[in-house]
Amino acid sequence: MNPIILNKKGKHMNARVSFLYGVAVYGACLLTLLYLIGFTGNLWVPASVDHGHAAPWPEAVCVDLFLLVLFGVQHSVMARGSFKRWWTRIVPPAVERSTFVLATCLVLALLFWQWRTLPEPVVWRVDHPRAAEVLVGLYWFGWALVLLSTFLINHFELFGLQQVFADLTGRDMPAARFRTPSLYRYVRHPLYLGLLIAFWSVPVMTAGHVLFSAGASAYIFVGIWFEERDLVALFGGRYRRYRQEVGMLLPVRGRMRIKGIKGDVAN
Repeated sequence: MNPIILNKKGKHMNARVSFLYGVAVYGACLLTLLYLIGFTGNLWVPASVDHGHAAPWPEAVCVDLFLLVLFGVQHSVMARGSFKRWWTRIVPPAVERSTFVLATCLVLALLFWQWRTLPEPVVWRVDHPRAAEVLVGLYWFGWALVLLSTFLINHFELFGLQQVFADLTGRDMPAARFRTPSLYRYVRHPLYLGLLIAFWSVPVMTAGHVLFSAGASAYIFVGIWFEERDLVALFGGRYRRYRQEVGMLLPVRGRMRIKGIKGDVAN
């Protein structure tokens, strides 16, 4: 048989395997995100931030901090361009993003499994029914903002599906473009803002929940620093002007006055 035909068949088979891999990872990611919602909100799941493996203070703090740092290191290192250039020498470029998403899911799964529940005290407890309802509403608003933000940029590229679909259909991925859709005209990082709202908007805040929320919040600010450094390197003065005009996490008055700027602000 013609080696060219064999080569084409082999490439198509690899593309199909990559596509199935990407779809499976996307499904695993959705399940992980749902578990994260239950984990932080003490809903549905068998072990959550406040109900799981009880441990003495020293053990709980050490284990939980290690898990938070592990997530931060994995997420920050694998998202950097230098790592991606090295990593795509080992894995096909089409599945680089899916592999990053899978690694994130695995680290989060380890955190869910090994998280140690700190003993008392309760840092705050909101007993007033209306005030508690407001906090619960903010919790769900935060997660809704996270979901909306992923679609405002490119949900399927963010989670690796667009890359494997392009590989399957033989299309090239479009070049990165800088754009500021909807909420991104007022806040540079609405996705991170949604996470911060969700992590802190709870009627009962335990010491363990404070540890989780504080650690996750610290990583968010570190992640923003790294991400914006990469975006400045990629888009130069356009992103610098955007950063001057638009608040990082809090909206500023008026619409952004930068004209003709389009592209993807996702990592």
